[in-house]
Amino acid sequence: MIAKQTVAPTAEPVTLTEAKTHLRVDVTDDDVLITSLITSARQYVEQIARRALVTQTWRLSMQEFPASGVIILPKPPLQSVTSITYTDINGTTSTVDSSIYTVDTDSEPGRVVLKYGESWPSASLANTNPVQVTFVAGYGGQGAVPEYWKQAILLLVGHWYENREAIVVTGAIPKEMPMAVRSLIQMNRNW
Repeated sequence: MIAKQTVAPTAEPVTLTEAKTHLRVDVTDDDVLITSLITSARQYVEQIARRALVTQTWRLSMQEFPASGVIILPKPPLQSVTSITYTDINGTTSTVDSSIYTVDTDSEPGRVVLKYGESWPSASLANTNPVQVTFVAGYGGQGAVPEYWKQAILLLVGHWYENREAIVVTGAIPKEMPMAVRSLIQMNRNW
């Protein structure tokens, strides 16, 4: 299975104003840098936590339909499934009728479940990633993201803004990512 983002978020969980307040920055000289740090911190948190924080669209590519009848979708929380398509051996792409499956947005991670008595299409599938599930993930807009994720982002932005190198040596003790960030991410990581 391969998951690839197809539509990036249009907003960040933390605003520039929130980040500048956290950093105690009053000037506009570093606005571009701080905005970049916010995006990088969100991407870092999403990667480590294996989640989507704000609304974004993903495509999961699979080699075949699962025999279990259940497709587990990465990057919780799941908002919706846009489509499930498959490409047959002749190169023809078809869409699976949404009436044969249920989208479970309550589970984490979210999933697609075949309805009772239904089955996936039986066509001979193309050789490379013929089954593709397009789905929308994330908590929603900026206001819907839980505060602990925002706090992790703010801590990372603060750390990266203050320390412009990968590792900072204070005396003889090297300093990496703040432990509070790791704790916040691990607390709600998608396993």
